[in-house]
Amino acid sequence: MPMFQPSKRDGVVVAAFDGSGDGQVLDLDTAVKDGVLGGVGGGVIGAAVGEKLDLKKMIEELDLPEIPSVFICPISLEPMQDPVTLCTGQTYERSNILKWFNLGHYTCPTTMQELWDDSVTPNRTLYHLIYTWFSQKYLLMKKRSEDVQGRVSELLQTLKKAKGQARIQALKELKQVVAAHATAMKTVVDEGGVSLISSLLGPFTSHAVGSEAIAILVNLELDSESKTNLMQPTKISLMVDMLNEGSVETKINCTRLIEKLMEEKEFRAESISSHRLLVGLMRLVKDKRHTNGILPGLSLLRSICLHKQVMGLIVSIGAVSQLVELLPALEPDCLELALFILDTLSSLPEGKAALKDCGNTIPNMVRLLMRISESCTQYALSILWSVCKLAPEECSSVAVEAGLAAKLLLVIQSGCNPVLKQKSSELLKLCSLNYTDTIFISKCKLTRTIL
Repeated sequence: MPMFQPSKRDGVVVAAFDGSGDGQVLDLDTAVKDGVLGGVGGGVIGAAVGEKLDLKKMIEELDLPEIPSVFICPISLEPMQDPVTLCTGQTYERSNILKWFNLGHYTCPTTMQELWDDSVTPNRTLYHLIYTWFSQKYLLMKKRSEDVQGRVSELLQTLKKAKGQARIQALKELKQVVAAHATAMKTVVDEGGVSLISSLLGPFTSHAVGSEAIAILVNLELDSESKTNLMQPTKISLMVDMLNEGSVETKINCTRLIEKLMEEKEFRAESISSHRLLVGLMRLVKDKRHTNGILPGLSLLRSICLHKQVMGLIVSIGAVSQLVELLPALEPDCLELALFILDTLSSLPEGKAALKDCGNTIPNMVRLLMRISESCTQYALSILWSVCKLAPEECSSVAVEAGLAAKLLLVIQSGCNPVLKQKSSELLKLCSLNYTDTIFISKCKLTRTIL
């Protein structure tokens, strides 16, 4: 039978397997050298530590995606903290193998061999390897974290006194550090960096400074006071300017930051009642060369739509027809946002009129029924109802010719929300008023449905 036998070689304790055919040397130097443990470059660091590090804490805080397989307990598939070896030579986490025994099993879980000796032997060599490997990773992480925190502090101090190009360079580096390290974000917040960076935004701020400052702020956790400070008209005005004139990245960051500010309870609708803001948003949404701006643009527009004071302004800039024309090319997540916006605007008389006057409203809405999601079907159905109710004779005929009747029958026969089914029945009845029964039945054939 293969037996686990600790042995010594040149005074170094190793773990070997006798008779297994695949004996594995587990002394630290050899393991790291051979790449078995994925050692940290530059040799072993942290092997001699002034204070004892807690292995459980290190494992939890590191949360590493890749760990040497020899460190993993075959039962729990988690790193071992107290490895013990059975008479078969297999090693397990102590608590896991004892639970196995308590369940009445007297076999080795890996080999299923019956145990001729149910004692467990602490595998101190493997524990040393596990402890040293995690210590290396942990100390390196701490060192990097301290380096990052120190650099963030230096950059914040630089920003307090730097001007011109030096300020821009400091902001650029701080942006990179914040994007790469979560600890950097916390350090910026803890050391008053939010207030400092916000103070750089004003009526005379260059777009070079503003774009970097906003790129940092949008990635930070902002408290209520910080958001209130950023809602000052001069700061919002700068964001709107950069939304219209900045790079795509800057436009997206401005959009995300404004939406983040709108989450604050004290946010005032007057801050977004801006023709220039809405025009900039629509440009971002319609930019076919940079489609990564569509989702954040629509997301902000959706938030703005929730403020009734601004809805009329959205309609007045021609957003309704522009959004309708965009629908066929949108991805599902963007499509749902666009439909929500159009449905919300259809509650206004001018919104209904704009939908009715757009020649592609009805065909596009009919196509979307029962295609993407129940939410999309709900919004499309609501929009069709608003338009057909506004001009029953004109719009109902167009809708039926576009295949609406057949689509409504599909909704009614589906397992979707009862409210949708009821709305479909009402719309089907409204559309049938302009036809004789025989003609309308022919219009309901599925072969006429636009797919």
